[in-house]
Amino acid sequence: MTEIAAAERAYLALKEGILTGEVRGGELLSEVEVGTPLGISRTPVHEAFLRLQAEGLLRLVPRRGAVVVPVGPGEATDVLEVRRALESAAVRRLAGSDRSALRDTLVRLLDAQQALAGAGDVPGFVVADEQFHSAIVQASGNALSIRFYATLADRQRRMALNSIGTRTEHLTTLVAEHRNLADLVDTGDADGFDQALAAHLSATHSALLGGAL
Repeated sequence: MTEIAAAERAYLALKEGILTGEVRGGELLSEVEVGTPLGISRTPVHEAFLRLQAEGLLRLVPRRGAVVVPVGPGEATDVLEVRRALESAAVRRLAGSDRSALRDTLVRLLDAQQALAGAGDVPGFVVADEQFHSAIVQASGNALSIRFYATLADRQRRMALNSIGTRTEHLTTLVAEHRNLADLVDTGDADGFDQALAAHLSATHSALLGGAL
């Protein structure tokens, strides 16, 4: 394995651990600790650390390793404010257009969410959750919004997994809230969607926010 390939492997494995919550915020990691299970030396692990620091997921600590950066209330608020702005703007733009294709997409995603909720599959549900919200932005056709929203995917995934945790019973509530959002999109009620989305995001991520959105 080349050093570049080793660094990529370490990067992907560690990033997945952080995003899924397997590696918790505040945890101190050493290059040896990360590299040994993967059969990788310290140098490519250090390269992975640098990439993850640039993405805001790690903070390097000289001669000790790296600390996993927790999702703080400030970051959570920032992410959710941007999400609300982009999704609500998308619904306003869609209000005067044919929304039948989006309706079909959202129904399909809601059916998938219902099945995942019934199975208690939190990681799978989080992926379907991101797809639901992203579908609304994509349907707007605003290329800038679509590209920018896509950059939030990793943060959304990490925040959702942290917020839901082991509360599988909460998944059914989220499906019901998503159905309400889908109905508001379908009727073109942009103001109602904006208010319902704010309540949905605030309730889902209340532990991270430390207050309402």
